[in-house]
Amino acid sequence: MTLWQGRLQGGMAPELAALSISLPYDAVMAVDDIRGSHAHVDGLVLAGVLSDEEATAIHAALVQVEAELADGSFVASDADEDIHTAVERRVTEIAGEAGGKLHSGRSRNDQVATDLRLWSRRSLGAVAQRVVALQEVLLTRALEAGESYLPGYTHLQRAQPVLLAHHLAAHAWALGRDVDRLIDTIERLNVSPLGAGALAGSSIPLEPEAVAEALGFAHRFENSLDAVSDRDFVAEALFDVALLGVHLSRMGEEMVLWTSDEFGFCRLDDAFATGSSMLPQKKNADIAELSRGKAGRFIGNLTGLLATLKGLPLSYNRDLQEDKEPLFDSVEQVGLILDAMTGMYATATWNTETMELAADGPTVAAVDLAELLVKRGVPFRTAHAIVGGLVAESLSSASSFETLVRAHPELGDEGAALLASGVAVTNRLTPGGAGPQQVAEQLARLRRSLDDEARKIAQLPK
Repeated sequence: MTLWQGRLQGGMAPELAALSISLPYDAVMAVDDIRGSHAHVDGLVLAGVLSDEEATAIHAALVQVEAELADGSFVASDADEDIHTAVERRVTEIAGEAGGKLHSGRSRNDQVATDLRLWSRRSLGAVAQRVVALQEVLLTRALEAGESYLPGYTHLQRAQPVLLAHHLAAHAWALGRDVDRLIDTIERLNVSPLGAGALAGSSIPLEPEAVAEALGFAHRFENSLDAVSDRDFVAEALFDVALLGVHLSRMGEEMVLWTSDEFGFCRLDDAFATGSSMLPQKKNADIAELSRGKAGRFIGNLTGLLATLKGLPLSYNRDLQEDKEPLFDSVEQVGLILDAMTGMYATATWNTETMELAADGPTVAAVDLAELLVKRGVPFRTAHAIVGGLVAESLSSASSFETLVRAHPELGDEGAALLASGVAVTNRLTPGGAGPQQVAEQLARLRRSLDDEARKIAQLPK
């Protein structure tokens, strides 16, 4: 039996059913559909459509259906096109004639939109919690790193030494912006579409504000056409995940490099690495590589949805069925990556001697020499040319860079002292920079930021 049996006779053609049925993937919204139906039932009581006895029967049936779904005893029917029809069909079987009144004043259009907002609200909140968990690990490892340092890179060329704590914190701050975006998206999507009907509302005197309040929404819809067709929040969620994925991909790329023999900055715990089916010596950073690979998938999900939405007239169109699979997929996959990356960073071992040796190359402190000249009144461009000339000379002659610096009349022993191991990393004085005092202050701010993020997530509607 279809939902439109009065207008169209017989069942769907198998070809249409194969294209149309979404139950295999939209079943993840079952708890949200049942929650929305509970609120709708109470709304129908307020509107005088349901008696208290009928409402009690439907509520009891919804509770039973939720239990059956949870314990796996729920049996889908061939006619169950999606989770919404499946729940309604089973409720009617349990509650009898009263169950047939459940869909009064409601369309699948506003029902689906409500379910998807409820699902997105709780699921994006869970993603945000996972991001904070990764940030917590990065902060912990940064605090553990102490005074350890490594080369900072631009263009993947050694640029200046930075504290390892500063480097790890950089990733934590970027992830903090992802948390902010997720929270903002949740706040924007927290609007109830229930009561918009198919597109124009209902002649039944429903009270959408009461239903919105019951479901924890901040507001009810303002325009019924917009309510059933709006998927901005799905696009926003997919963008949030895609940019989060880009940040995770960058972290993954870095760990692939750092764990290679060529860098040797890091060793992965065996539990968070894989081997080779052929090469006995291999230890592969698969989590890091998959974080790069998943980023492309997230970007594809976003662009695919935007392409779907761009040509749709108001209001609801069946094309919107294509909003769920990319959203469900991106949220699930980014959750897996976040958990795995959290474990990988928590258990990795830093090869600090190798890092520091790489950061102690004499020319890595070249800018400190130029700034020494600047502090003596030399224009920066002149200072840059002087130090650059010494670097070039050291590369083309038998004299070391340190020897040439010490012999230079404007640099001398004071300049050469800046090239000693571990000195340059202590010279950064700019707030927010990589110097020890600045990093200590930064980590204290990061601790407060993570506490603030956790507080905001805890206050999100459930």
